Amino acid sequence: MQVSPASLHLYRLWGTVTDVAPGMIKVAGVSELAGVGNEIVIEKPGIKVLGEILNVSGDSVTALLFSPCDAIRIGDPVQIEQEARVNPSDHWLGQIINYRGDITGQGESLSNGHSAGRRLHASALPAHDRRGIGPRLDSGWMVTDTMLPICRGQRLGLFAGSGVGKSTFLGSLAGGMEADVVVIALIGERSREVNEFVRNILPAAIMSKTVVVAATASEPPGAKKRAAYCAMAAAEHFRDQGRNVLFLFDSITRFAEAHRETALLAGETPALNAFPPSTVRVIAELAERTGPGTDGKGDITAIYSVLVAGSDMEEPVADMIRGILDGHIILSREIAERGRYPAIDILRSVSRSLPHAATDDENVLIRDARRMLALYEEVSPMLRANLYEPGKDAEADRAIGLFQALDGYAARRSNAGISDAFAQLRAILSVETQAAPVQAVPS
Repeated sequence: MQVSPASLHLYRLWGTVTDVAPGMIKVAGVSELAGVGNEIVIEKPGIKVLGEILNVSGDSVTALLFSPCDAIRIGDPVQIEQEARVNPSDHWLGQIINYRGDITGQGESLSNGHSAGRRLHASALPAHDRRGIGPRLDSGWMVTDTMLPICRGQRLGLFAGSGVGKSTFLGSLAGGMEADVVVIALIGERSREVNEFVRNILPAAIMSKTVVVAATASEPPGAKKRAAYCAMAAAEHFRDQGRNVLFLFDSITRFAEAHRETALLAGETPALNAFPPSTVRVIAELAERTGPGTDGKGDITAIYSVLVAGSDMEEPVADMIRGILDGHIILSREIAERGRYPAIDILRSVSRSLPHAATDDENVLIRDARRMLALYEEVSPMLRANLYEPGKDAEADRAIGLFQALDGYAARRSNAGISDAFAQLRAILSVETQAAPVQAVPS
């Protein structure tokens, strides 16, 4: 009897392991019906191994495993599923979910195989059907309420080196931003960091509306990619219910590294920093699944953290994603080292929702504040060298006089809304400054 790939879901398709390598196996007997992206399952007493088909040849398929392959032997039967799916729902709220769609610690699979649930590799909503970016959201910080606004349905990148406060800032946004549901993807983090984020950084008050999907650094690269798609499927599920979702992804760099490893195993040609050419497409496809929804659906406001090695903003992943998103926030190690948190470098950060997200008067304030910060950065080397002469440039004197207030403003929480944040910025900029410069603060 001939079985077409379209009717595969009506049958159980089995193959046989013919080759085992670290993280990968080859399966014979299924080449005519299996496709790239199909899920595989190997079950043995007390063991269940999942994987995904990477490529198909005439006599076998190659599958990437999501867990160790120590127990797999030549001749083991392999079941081929039509496609990977998970079943997100309200009972995911308040839970930590693993890459299989199981609640961590319960061992309860929330996936119903190929017959139900959401596809992990779904397509983005059609661009022509989507709404535009929505109104500004209260973020909990003065600087992101005013100079770097975050709007509903916007996609931002948070660029930072290690140890600069990236996770702490993401946790504060989770607790401070307007959202019906918060979905957090922790990809490639250390186990200790996952526990610390959930128990100490994430505000306890929002756990009841939060889903955390985690794949730790010790898990195989396929598991990290699957966890990312599992988190995305959860965000899309709640969006399609009409809820507004805040999607925090930490980090897209670890996701890209996992893709690099799996793509090279599949035979792709390495390019810059060994990232294969498909990396840009894979990141873009993931990012495009977030953003504004269509009529009757909610929006997914997304913040993707980017771990930049050595604070190099031109490294491959940072360069790829900066052009895909609707803005970027850069955390500076130099600012963190002088004790100002969040260590946002305002001049190097951009929100592409401006100028439309603010009124004309608000845009005047934003431009004035940025101009003062830029002018201070220009004259600060002269201040440190004691070469600046006050009174010769009124604008430079004003920038020097305002710098400490503006720098402190960037570290101030916002508890009274966007209007109050702009009122405080207006009050700072309207202060009369003296001609004598203050002591230089390292920038």
